[in-house]
Amino acid sequence: MDALNLINGQWRASSGRWLAVTNPATDEQLGRVTLSPAADVDQAVLAGQRAFEEWRRIPVTERVQCLFRFKQLLEEHFEEIARTVTQECGKTLVESRGELRRGIENVETACGMPLMMQGYNNEDIARGVDEHLFRQPLGVVAAITPFNFPAMIPLWFLPYAIASGNCFILKPSEQVPLTAVRLFELLAQTGLPAGVAQLVHGDKQTVDALLEHPGVQAISFVGSSTVAKSIYGRAAAQGKRAQCQGGAKNPVVILPDADLEMTTKIVADSAFGCAGQRCLATSVVITVGSEQERFASAICDAAASRRVGNGLESDIDMGPVISSESKRRIERLLEAGRNEGAVARAHGNGRKPSADGCGSFVAPTVLDHVAPGGTLARTEIFGPVLSLLRAASIDEAIHLINSGVHGNMACLFTSSGAAARRFRNECVVGNIGINVGVAAPMSFYPFSGWKESFFGDLHAQGRHAVEFYTQTKVVVERWHSTWSRKF
Repeated sequence: MDALNLINGQWRASSGRWLAVTNPATDEQLGRVTLSPAADVDQAVLAGQRAFEEWRRIPVTERVQCLFRFKQLLEEHFEEIARTVTQECGKTLVESRGELRRGIENVETACGMPLMMQGYNNEDIARGVDEHLFRQPLGVVAAITPFNFPAMIPLWFLPYAIASGNCFILKPSEQVPLTAVRLFELLAQTGLPAGVAQLVHGDKQTVDALLEHPGVQAISFVGSSTVAKSIYGRAAAQGKRAQCQGGAKNPVVILPDADLEMTTKIVADSAFGCAGQRCLATSVVITVGSEQERFASAICDAAASRRVGNGLESDIDMGPVISSESKRRIERLLEAGRNEGAVARAHGNGRKPSADGCGSFVAPTVLDHVAPGGTLARTEIFGPVLSLLRAASIDEAIHLINSGVHGNMACLFTSSGAAARRFRNECVVGNIGINVGVAAPMSFYPFSGWKESFFGDLHAQGRHAVEFYTQTKVVVERWHSTWSRKF
């Protein structure tokens, strides 16, 4: 299957540059994706600008009808889309279903746009003077999304952007373009006018064109911290709004009063789910006090028993990482950690080698005695690797968390309400979990992130999305009574 661009309602490719799309579990080529030059981006932006003049004037109650139809189509094709996610991304089918469900929830939330984008007003702020605030769309906006959630993350942005009256361009990861193609094929069936939602595939050349185009008013991005910071700076220099989600190094703190069995299961799912390739994956566990060795032994057993293989198979717990290049990068980081004194306590059985050695599989790994200031403790590995650290007290654990450069998520496992309250108050991160391993906000809350995990002011999802995709206009008006006597 060839992944084409959708520009002004037409599926096409014009560059002559293509990239293979590969199943990371089998190394099978699933298709090709077109890589778009700046000219394709320009055509999409111009089409969006033309469509915007009419789309912004369509009543919001009518705009959301396309989202109601889109939601229904996503439900009807739910299993097909989930299977596509698994084939090109590698995660298990259960994980793909969960991802798509979270994406659909954002479509549902954006259907409430008639209420969400309401302004406010005051009568008689001065004698005979009224003041109003209206929210109006920006124009053409774009999102650049990563490989790890090819269905969910585009739906963090698209529904809110178009429901609030903007025209939207998606540049998905070139590693996982097929899910985006299917989403836009279904979106086209909703009656959405040409140019309102467009799909432009590509690589860095395409991203640069979106950042530099004067017709793009806002940029949304999810990826590594280094790239997020660069895109945020470049977008700001061009006068664009930007929300750039970066990397993470998510810690979990386990106090002695935590339920060990429950905690182990939840942490294992967080660390090794989606092969560790999610921005809310647990990557560091800080044990406090007497349960350190018991937890280390329990999590090692959980890692060793994880069943790894093709995510389409029903008895599999974890799929591959996205590519052979990613696998090699993870292996280099593990070697760097061992050189700094880390000890592999568990290196899961992984996938039984096939005759041809296909697939980018990395076994679930637990590393003990990780240096707090070392490479593994600082670097986002983005793979099924869990590092164990030890702290003498909750004070030391919170200090370790706050001394890091990332601030995406931190979780605490405890039965103490006082400890939980202190943890959520003092940890300098944007998402907090108490006795949960993945503190993923619901669609009507912002996907928060602090420090080098986020560059911008307004996050994805919910009210933050509405504020990001609209600008406020304040009207102060006075009507003299003498004027009304003329009519």
